[in-house]
Amino acid sequence: MKKLLLVWLVLVSGLGSCAYVRMARHGTPDSTDNQIFPARALQPAAIPFTFPVASQNIFINAAALKGRDRTNFEEYLKSHNTVAFLILRNDSILYENYFYGYGKDSQIPSFSVAKAFTSALIGFALQDGLIKSVDEPVTNYLPEMKKNGFEKVTIKHLLQMTSGIKFRESDGNPFHEDAQFYYGQNLRQKSLNLKLARTPGLKFEYASGNTQLLALILERSLKGKTVTAYLQEKLWSPLGMESAASWSLDEKTGGVEKAFCCLNATARDFAKFGSLYLNQGRWNGQQLLPVSWVKESTTPDTTQGGADYYKYQWWLASKGNDYLAEGILNQYIYINLAQKLVMVKLSKGYGVWNKWTFFRDIAQQL
Repeated sequence: MKKLLLVWLVLVSGLGSCAYVRMARHGTPDSTDNQIFPARALQPAAIPFTFPVASQNIFINAAALKGRDRTNFEEYLKSHNTVAFLILRNDSILYENYFYGYGKDSQIPSFSVAKAFTSALIGFALQDGLIKSVDEPVTNYLPEMKKNGFEKVTIKHLLQMTSGIKFRESDGNPFHEDAQFYYGQNLRQKSLNLKLARTPGLKFEYASGNTQLLALILERSLKGKTVTAYLQEKLWSPLGMESAASWSLDEKTGGVEKAFCCLNATARDFAKFGSLYLNQGRWNGQQLLPVSWVKESTTPDTTQGGADYYKYQWWLASKGNDYLAEGILNQYIYINLAQKLVMVKLSKGYGVWNKWTFFRDIAQQL
């Protein structure tokens, strides 16, 4: 019905833009969307790292999970549209399973899990001296935005989702900004045209436009290198990623990465990123990402309108021992500091459980 309605809207309104055509053709986002957008490739590392795998999956008692609707854990995962589920402890895989035709080599969209990768790249850019400080105004890198009052918006405001930008998110309306950013082209200009709805630094408001502006700041600071190339250099190769991956673009020729979403990779490679954060930015004996950045990114800060449950593109738990990156169709990289666990859940549709309860109930069994 939604698809038919979109087709009708395109026809009666005379809207022929790529965004509306894509929406009419493909409907709502799903786990095959990496196939409909142009993308920049990420290459497997020259020296790939492979996690040791337990001889058999550990047993998870589904009957002990709150809100269960199956007694078998695998059926429980399938009933919540899971296509990949992986548990990692001490850089060893305790549990790994795939469903609905997916496997360990499947390239699966991250959706908003990509926001955490964008945040990490900002941390690397600070370390490399490409960006001076998160307290810099965004207009130091995007001077075109002065006309819209963005000289008072800092990089930290974007990271914290407290910029005050006018950006309507995830209500299914094809005319709103989130749909235009997801399906549309010319993201650079769309981002530069964003306006403020309120004074920055007053209120947390989740808006993917913040993350896309971070991508433009990265692009400007990299001076000719793409955001994907920087990801390859700083994370993909050093972490020994095993499989090819990609970052979806707004358009084929000269496109920009859709940094608020659309990083497409395997569950095992997403788990490596989780392990990097679990180990405070350290990987295989080398400090890749500064400890200070990892701590700053995952410690609540309610100043300047910040929320105690969100920091630098990560969702935080109230107790402070676990946090996660989350995508719209129940994509997760979950990190439990107390139990030294990383869990990756990738899905083809929405789930119905409380995410914190789900992951914590599993952690208690390990």
